[in-house]
Amino acid sequence: MPNRYPATPQWRLSVWYFWYFAHVGAFTPYFTLYLESLDVPAAVIGLMMSGMLAMRVAAPLLWGSLADRRNEKVPVVRLSAMLSLLCFAVLFVAVQIWPIAIALAAFAFFWSASLPLVEALTLAHLVGAVERYGRVRLWGSVGFIAAVLLTGMWLDQAALRSLLWIDLGILVALAGSAWMLSDPVVARSATTAPLRWADMLRRDVLALLVASLLMAAAHGPFYVFFSIHLVAHGYGKAVVGMLWSLGVVAEIGVFIAMPHLLRQLSARTILVSSLALAVVRFALIGWAVDSAPMMLLAQLFHGATFGAAHAAAVALLNRSFPAAQQARAQALYGSFSVAFGGMLGNLAGGAAWQYLGPELTFTVGSAFAAMGLAVAWFGLPAARAAAVPVR
Repeated sequence: MPNRYPATPQWRLSVWYFWYFAHVGAFTPYFTLYLESLDVPAAVIGLMMSGMLAMRVAAPLLWGSLADRRNEKVPVVRLSAMLSLLCFAVLFVAVQIWPIAIALAAFAFFWSASLPLVEALTLAHLVGAVERYGRVRLWGSVGFIAAVLLTGMWLDQAALRSLLWIDLGILVALAGSAWMLSDPVVARSATTAPLRWADMLRRDVLALLVASLLMAAAHGPFYVFFSIHLVAHGYGKAVVGMLWSLGVVAEIGVFIAMPHLLRQLSARTILVSSLALAVVRFALIGWAVDSAPMMLLAQLFHGATFGAAHAAAVALLNRSFPAAQQARAQALYGSFSVAFGGMLGNLAGGAAWQYLGPELTFTVGSAFAAMGLAVAWFGLPAARAAAVPVR
């Protein structure tokens, strides 16, 4: 059978994922350290990071709706790349709290548009072979590792302000990679179908979204305070980068193994197991930070708590909605579950860090994961969450 989706080779999608998550690798572990160097209080750092996620709650749905109505995703991805680059450049002149917060929020509004659209684009190019998603997506993990390691080594020698130049360069490369993409031919002629409340409020869909929201909330304290927590306990920035990278190495292993895992286990089982490991992982980070072996183990669990959980959620969404609704379904997952959940975790983590201390802050993350475990266990029926078809 001839390939109906020849327009964008998978390597071009892989390049985009590489640069997108390279930015995450250079930004997420170290930008809070940059803000701390500007004497921004911990609670305000949590609010700033939550402000970025607040933009990611509404923005992906707006951009996804626009892309579905136009039956074209790539022009929106390109536009978001250029506008996010311009907004990030404002940080070079913003040194006070409010200008930084506004610049970050504006950056997040445009930057958050692209990932759900490229997720839907990737699934469209992989129609009938969704198990290959992990092998495209793993290049994002490779980009993250490269960025987090190299940035950590650089920042051990250079001023934290140089982080802005690193991130800017990566965003330029990301914008360039967006121009390498193109929409599948079939997608241009697809009929747009409305995404109804009844579709979103089905028991299995609602349980998936809420469980994923709570998983994202569990990661909130980790993404904001993990680097600060490690540095406060004597870890160097290069070691911090190595620990972040170890988690993503585990994530890559999971993405490579996902076709086999999905043949052997249901997506429900994978998601439930990931949430159970998240309960343990964040408790270890909070209470065993002085033990390097425990930190290594906790970071190895990232392969499950992020990689396996995300791949399972994407596969379940892909099966639950038709192609004409995929951009909005992925945007709903990205905005409600990932962004709103992360915002909730950031706010709770910022308050806990200031008033309860580091140990209880990460215990809050464990509590969110435990709630997500209960929702997934009781809300995802085994029949509907059974194995995703693979070849």
